[in-house]
Amino acid sequence: MNIATYSRERLGQYMATDGVRFRTGPFVVDLRSTLPAVVEGIHQMYGEYPLIESDHADFYLHLKQPAGIRHWWRPQVCFALDGHEPFKPLPLSQAFPMFEWALNWCVASHMHCYLIIHAAVVERDGCVAVLPAPPGSGKSTLCAGLISRGWRLFSDELALISLKDRRVIPLPRPVGLKNNSIDIMRAYAPQAVIGPNYTDTRKGTVAHMKAPTTSIRRADESGRAAWIVFPKYTAGAEARLTPRDPGQTALYLAQNAFNYSVLGRAGFETLTAVVDGCRCYDFEYSQLDDAIEIFAALELPYA
Repeated sequence: MNIATYSRERLGQYMATDGVRFRTGPFVVDLRSTLPAVVEGIHQMYGEYPLIESDHADFYLHLKQPAGIRHWWRPQVCFALDGHEPFKPLPLSQAFPMFEWALNWCVASHMHCYLIIHAAVVERDGCVAVLPAPPGSGKSTLCAGLISRGWRLFSDELALISLKDRRVIPLPRPVGLKNNSIDIMRAYAPQAVIGPNYTDTRKGTVAHMKAPTTSIRRADESGRAAWIVFPKYTAGAEARLTPRDPGQTALYLAQNAFNYSVLGRAGFETLTAVVDGCRCYDFEYSQLDDAIEIFAALELPYA
């Protein structure tokens, strides 16, 4: 069974009482909420994710409105993990984006069996491209473009690298589109399911693009890192792939890993092994079609 087995009404009933327990990538999430926007977002974006009958979940999440005047005046939404509220409330209109941000935080802050790097991740023929980049670089737009043209989505935000075998672990969830990239992807991938726009968030206007069905169904199939590509969108630029120094690449990844310092030697050895096994590039682009063509021609670093 998956989440779409339930109607929106029945899903809302379960989420309001015992909660729903479902799997995303290697993690089981137990989610409770009475908020219609959260129920709608989960039904639309997570309908194909499997429901789990288990006594254990990795994360017990609750999204709710705070008590008191904020329940009515300028209403807000709170996020709780295991009964604790680690963040300040957000406007109620941002309830579903808060779920997405909160789940990212849960994984990045607690799952130290992986080296976790802030990056989009896509895969082709068992070979993984890791796309680390700061906000505003066009990372999510490039990721969305690639998965709309046959690449498999591992993650839009979190590269999970196993400390045991250094393989990259899929965590396929909705791609977070921001500002101009929303309309770009609505036009570039009209077949994709893109949810409503949420305005005035801390990231501007955001919307979510549903993960492709194949990516969801293959969420237990890991891959080997083959390329580390730092994308940068520049208006009017010709698509260009430039080799990048592996040492600089490793330093940047260490600085942008959520738990590198926590993992100590294991984190260092995992990161350096991954970089040593990859081709590293800077990539500037303006047109998605050009980017798709260049990524299709990437050469493997190994036989």
